[in-house]
Amino acid sequence: MDALKIFGGEIRRRRLEMKISQEELAALCDLHRTYIGSVERGERNISLFNIISISKALDCKPSMLLACIDEVRR
Repeated sequence: MDALKIFGGEIRRRRLEMKISQEELAALCDLHRTYIGSVERGERNISLFNIISISKALDCKPSMLLACIDEVRR
């Protein structure tokens, strides 16, 4: 599976765990809802700044979002 899709899936999993919509997550990150959707689908290779912003909104460290990629590649 593609790393971007794995990363996006992890964001989606954490967002759903928090019971918030893409729109709510986007507002917390000061990003657009369609951007969050495309990240979750693995359609975007996002910047470090946006990874940090999304991780803060999801109340986790950026490394926790990226750890899922390591686990799949092993």
